[in-house]
Amino acid sequence: MDAVQKKDRRKNFWSIFNFAFANIGGSAVYITFGTYFMVYVTSAMFTGVPKAQANKLIAMITGLIFIIRFVEVFIDPIIGNIVDNTNTRWGKFKPWLIGAGTISSLLLALLFSGIFGLSRISATWFTIMFIPIFITFDIFYSFRDVSYWGMVPALTEDSHERSLFTAAANFSAFGQNIVTIIIVPVVTYVTFVFTGSHNEGQPGWTAFGILIAVVGIICSFVVGLGTHEKHNALRAVTKQKTSLKDMFWALAHNDQMLWTAFPYLIYGFGNAATAGLMFYMFKYVMDKPGLFWITGLIPTIAGFFTSPLYPIINKWVTRKIIYAVSMCSMILAYILLIVSVDNLPMVITAMILYYGPQGFIFMAVILTLTDTIEYGQLKNGTRNEAVTLAIRPMLDKMSGAISNGIVGWVAVAAGMTGTATAASMTPGGISLFKLVAFWIALFLHVAALFIYVFKVKISEKKHAEIVDELEKKLATEGISGAQAADNTTAQTEVTMPGAKAATIAVAAPVSGVSVNLADVVDEHDHKGLPGNGIGIQPTEGKIYAPFDGQVLMLFTTKHIIGLRSNDGLEVLIHVGLGTVNMRGEGFINHVDSGQSFKKGDLLLEFNRDKIQQAGYKDTVVVLLTQGDKVVQTDYTQQEVVSHGDELVKAQLKK
Repeated sequence: MDAVQKKDRRKNFWSIFNFAFANIGGSAVYITFGTYFMVYVTSAMFTGVPKAQANKLIAMITGLIFIIRFVEVFIDPIIGNIVDNTNTRWGKFKPWLIGAGTISSLLLALLFSGIFGLSRISATWFTIMFIPIFITFDIFYSFRDVSYWGMVPALTEDSHERSLFTAAANFSAFGQNIVTIIIVPVVTYVTFVFTGSHNEGQPGWTAFGILIAVVGIICSFVVGLGTHEKHNALRAVTKQKTSLKDMFWALAHNDQMLWTAFPYLIYGFGNAATAGLMFYMFKYVMDKPGLFWITGLIPTIAGFFTSPLYPIINKWVTRKIIYAVSMCSMILAYILLIVSVDNLPMVITAMILYYGPQGFIFMAVILTLTDTIEYGQLKNGTRNEAVTLAIRPMLDKMSGAISNGIVGWVAVAAGMTGTATAASMTPGGISLFKLVAFWIALFLHVAALFIYVFKVKISEKKHAEIVDELEKKLATEGISGAQAADNTTAQTEVTMPGAKAATIAVAAPVSGVSVNLADVVDEHDHKGLPGNGIGIQPTEGKIYAPFDGQVLMLFTTKHIIGLRSNDGLEVLIHVGLGTVNMRGEGFINHVDSGQSFKKGDLLLEFNRDKIQQAGYKDTVVVLLTQGDKVVQTDYTQQEVVSHGDELVKAQLKK
């Protein structure tokens, strides 16, 4: 195997590994706050505080979280826009991943300490301190989460590779399941060590908050330092900053993003309510709090299978089918819980049906949202990476807000607070619990299933067609976004009075027979290509550097490479026509984006036989892509050229 390929594979493996590793901490922080913070609030934060005052403080926290999360409907896209417009020497995402990840983790530990015990000392000062601390935590956590998932399209534009990154990250989301498994033992043990009581007391919750914060900080540094943004073609042409007005306009006009987000929000409401009340089911309904770890073990085991299996299954089954089957499994789980919540074997069966397919649903939704980035770029001319993927964490936080609000309300209304036990529960309290946790959630899951299946149109095939169209548009308009000339004759001359121009020689990148663009036949047997350039019918499968310069970008499919000479001339080399559909098969790159080269260096290899067997043309097309800056071109009159022969002299306006 070529040394460059081996290096690229190692780099890609570690990029995927580090990206995935980071979500252990990210998912742990998310579930610790999104699900178990209200458990802490209702059970331990106000221990020793009179019941009436404690209930008022619980209601205050519940209402505050709900209000702030509702406001985030407008804030998170703005956060995404700030991330999208970030431009530093370390890239777009790393400053937020490391900085915001560290700050939010530290504030999480502070919240789980009851703000250093202030919750049990002074209700007034606790309220004054809690509000700004919570808001600050929430904002920085949003920056970290938006940056993390928004990074996926910056790592690759290939839909399959995106599924690998997303599958790996979803696999490592077992961090939240580990939290579920260890939370009761850790909190109980630490509380016993400090107080001698076998319950979930304040010392245990404080220690647990610190533990999760440390993990969150470590993982933020891993993803920040261990991943690498790709400066690919589709990102390079949309580097301009996006105003808030343009951002909201683009989101509002990306119908497929909206139709993907809406059912996920509905699903999230139901799922968050159920997950948030699961602890209460085991403690107050089943009277088996010691078995709550099952709800962490089952999704952990499922995660070891669903994430690795998703890319494999997705090769044969569309993600829409995967989504639909997974949703049906969860709907069946709700039915079992409704009719047999007091039967442990049936509850465990329901837990398997409920938690097992969640990874598949998440994968289907996040990949669909990711693919709507190119859809929006093609439709609206604006590429919003972090903004679009900010939608998903925004929806999760909205669901979490609903969960926190519902948990707090149900806990108080059903009497599931403080020292209450399963024996003290009333039939009315149990009925209220089942209505919210199961019946309403069941209805929401059914609605989400029908909306996604019938309204979401971005399939894997459709996304590939969109990327193809964007790449063809880029090839026509040029690497720098300039419009390519429409003149396809061998001589192109533009009169620019007073303009100074440098003459630059471009060597043939491949040996073969030269062809005017007007005579090139594409993969659909259409004659003639637009642009200022020349075609070569190759007699070999190697592309050599036509001058000294640098690689501007290399498409993931490897069939197009953009070059810039040291004199500033930009050239786009197409290897084959229709070869985008081969997705890199039969191509070997010896250079990568940003790499410098010398004239005559081997840049690419391509298998001509594979291209022809696949039914495509192996014609190599060389395009000059700087429009009016190229004031004159003089193409070779040789019919047969060898790589290194002079192919064109171009005068480039300075």
